[in-house]
Amino acid sequence: MKPEHTSPDAAIRKAADAAALATQGQPADARADAIEHAMAAALEKVPVKSTLYTSGDEDPTALKPRAYVPGKVLLMDEEPRLAPMPEKPTLADFFEKRFRPSKQHLLQSAALAMRSGLSEKIVLACLLHDIAVVGFIQADHGYWGAQLVEPYVDEEVAWAIRYHQALRFFPDPEVGYEYPELYVKYFGADYRPSELMRQDYERARKHKWYMSARQVTMNDLYAFDADTVIELEQFTDLLGRNFRQPKEGLGNDHSPSAHMWRTIIAPTRFL
Repeated sequence: MKPEHTSPDAAIRKAADAAALATQGQPADARADAIEHAMAAALEKVPVKSTLYTSGDEDPTALKPRAYVPGKVLLMDEEPRLAPMPEKPTLADFFEKRFRPSKQHLLQSAALAMRSGLSEKIVLACLLHDIAVVGFIQADHGYWGAQLVEPYVDEEVAWAIRYHQALRFFPDPEVGYEYPELYVKYFGADYRPSELMRQDYERARKHKWYMSARQVTMNDLYAFDADTVIELEQFTDLLGRNFRQPKEGLGNDHSPSAHMWRTIIAPTRFL
């Protein structure tokens, strides 16, 4: 008889199930960590989290065990615990396989802008305005998001995404934008934006595309409508006209932000 071989996926599932059973009754965060560590240990290749993923939860200056595990190799490929991406990924593939469920916020914001009769540039900016939050990083998300999509969209679209970051914190009663009550709840009544955010607000306020970024904030829903589900397919034609999808696939096209898309595809590669 041939020896039985356990597939990598089956080994990972078995390790996860065992860890879940062993940590019954423990706090949810502790169980999640245990399951994640068990899954990682079951891989033939060891995934590694970058400092950015752990800083804050851990002191990045503290000594830690080396990532290398004797007898195994470090992961240099796509993360096997995530859905595999096609050879030539499209924006739609990232929406489906890498973005958080909170992507509904982007879709609902874009749908609202579309219903309001705004230009395709503004609808696209609304669709992509929090792309960093749902797929990459939250801090300074407007700047990261603009950098991520800049090679593929009109300059005005990227500008609006970048500066909506600062404009969110500053009301403009003339166009009906007030400081979001949700921010009072999230950040406290005494929160004040940083001086850098104020400087960018003042810079944006004088810019010819000010209203483009302001329209993003005005269509930025500050609550999720759980009863509404918008599909990306609603924007297929708009994306076809306004998003320059590279023929090689996002991440493979050597653009100034291609490396960022590759990081989203394989966030636990060692290098």
